[in-house]
Amino acid sequence: MGARISTCIFALGLLALLSGCGQDKTEPKQHSRVFVQTVQPLDFAAAVTLTGDIQARVQTDLSFRVGGKIIQRLVDVGDRVSARQVLARLDPKDLQTNVDSAQAQVVAEQARVKQAAAAFVRQEKLLPKGYTSRSEYDTAQAALRSSQSALAAAQAQLANAREQLGYTALVAEAPGVITARQAEVGQVVQATVPIFSLARDGERDAVFDVYESLLVEPANDDVMTVKLLDKPQVQAHGKIRETTPAVNAASGTLQVKIALNTLPAGMDLGAVVSTTLHAPAKASFELPWSALTKDLSSPAVWLVDGDGKVQLYKVSVARYLTGNVIVGDGLKGGETVVVAGGQLLHPGMQVEIAQPPDAAQARGMQP
Repeated sequence: MGARISTCIFALGLLALLSGCGQDKTEPKQHSRVFVQTVQPLDFAAAVTLTGDIQARVQTDLSFRVGGKIIQRLVDVGDRVSARQVLARLDPKDLQTNVDSAQAQVVAEQARVKQAAAAFVRQEKLLPKGYTSRSEYDTAQAALRSSQSALAAAQAQLANAREQLGYTALVAEAPGVITARQAEVGQVVQATVPIFSLARDGERDAVFDVYESLLVEPANDDVMTVKLLDKPQVQAHGKIRETTPAVNAASGTLQVKIALNTLPAGMDLGAVVSTTLHAPAKASFELPWSALTKDLSSPAVWLVDGDGKVQLYKVSVARYLTGNVIVGDGLKGGETVVVAGGQLLHPGMQVEIAQPPDAAQARGMQP
């Protein structure tokens, strides 16, 4: 029995040895199979849809011209106000004290002027008769003029104190709508600290914040269409009035303002609107995402030459779309670009161009 087992093991080993000898020849290395696309230029006009809101052309921060404690607030956010309407008041006690002091000073100076005037009149009558000297006359005249100047200064102080007292009332300089409130009753505020923000009546702008990389600058005379976001059928038209030259440090965006001609019903102050900016058409190439690779840190694509070898070419991407990319520079048209299977390629590698097995896959390979 043991002899039979040994014989079987020897036969199996011999068979394995013979099989190994038959596989000494190495099979030829297969080329990488890739899908390609012949690119042709097309006119591509980049479009950016922006979302913003309706704002007043003139927006003013209202503040007191003197400091103090707020004792009354008469309006709230969203209220419409008229010109010269009182919006808030400060505690007037301290400033009223200044007015009373200035008033008393004026009364005292008026008494001094009256006394100096009487003394001067006496000197004026005595001088021709020789009952007084010229120096005493001149002294009385100087005292009168000095007291008159002091009275004028006291009257100016009184007028200034009364004006300061009037500043305890915060008044709207123009009609409009209150859009923000920065203080409350009981709060002590300093002069020039904003209390309300007022959107003045009059012209309106559609204001949009957009990242600089996405900004498309149309011609200045292009008429833009602004649509109400929740009701696109409500539209207004206008032209770009201003694009801020500096990027906002907090948001990293630029602000685009479109001056609107007229506002339709429903497009009120603060309404959310949208618009689309279109750039001039430029010859470009549209490729699927799978065609894009990189050369170090720059975007690139694989091109197949006439010998079936691939080379890496740098390109510039003008726009990233859903599923596709728009190549602006780097291609001339007519090149064969690898759109799938380029993960393991290297420059000068021989490739085999494969055809999609069915129409559905062929459509999937196209941009």
